[in-house]
Amino acid sequence: MPRASGPLAEALSRRSLILDGGLSNQLAAQGCDLSGALWSGRVLAERPDQVEAAHTAYVRAGAEVLITASYQVGYASFAAHGYDRATTTALLRRSVGLAARAAEAAGHEVWVAASVGPYGAVLADGSEYRGRYGLSVRELAAFHRPRIEALLAAGPDVLALETIPDPDEAEALLGILAETGARAWLSYTVEGGRTRSGRPLPEAFAPAAEAPEVIAIGVNCCDPVEVLPALEAAAAVTRKPLLAYPNDGSVWDAATRTWHAPEDPAPWPTAAWRRAGARLTGGCCRIGPDRIAELGAEALG
Repeated sequence: MPRASGPLAEALSRRSLILDGGLSNQLAAQGCDLSGALWSGRVLAERPDQVEAAHTAYVRAGAEVLITASYQVGYASFAAHGYDRATTTALLRRSVGLAARAAEAAGHEVWVAASVGPYGAVLADGSEYRGRYGLSVRELAAFHRPRIEALLAAGPDVLALETIPDPDEAEALLGILAETGARAWLSYTVEGGRTRSGRPLPEAFAPAAEAPEVIAIGVNCCDPVEVLPALEAAAAVTRKPLLAYPNDGSVWDAATRTWHAPEDPAPWPTAAWRRAGARLTGGCCRIGPDRIAELGAEALG
């Protein structure tokens, strides 16, 4: 049974789609141990059945796009924990295969998006919420290229270039897309109406708006209050589909590896997001299957 009948871009030209939610919080809810620098990558390596179960939970909640467990998988970081290069490559490909199996067992069309997390994610110190790592665009491209090649070899429907904090990293990723011809979405993490590195959003979105390989642009892993202004900034520079999958407004404390939840969680004006151009909506960290089911109901309503 095919997991989807056509390219994701083609589907987005016809209708809106529901993304999944946070993989790490679902794995934690299933009793998985996420301690240590490898985070969900450790579960991918040691308990792949749990990763597939997490994907299945989102499918049952109505998710139409599954994002793989490859966000924090990097060659150098995994080598530091005893994984050789061939094993890390196999894990990247495994992440796509697990999501594909959950998609194939679904009773509705489901696409698989291979997560390409930022360089800061593999540092496991919260750097993705700051950006400006001190690396050149060339160095960032050298980091991302082998990961992307391994993921593409597993045959995902699209790449999810997500939680990107800085346009310099986006430039590196867009260059790899131009080399490979791979289709992807590009999603920044934002704060205060700017990228996490402090760059204006129209400036950040513009290169992706011009890239033919990019099928959608938007934001993820940010406070819900940031979403609408960011979508409006994106809509000012592109007519491509937009996407939004924020977290619950919590702030990540890298020192204690804990989330600090907001006293008053912000509302999710998803109808306004869709009016602004969002065709892909879902959740990131701390957003589980129940919320994804609600998003699907809201979209139908």
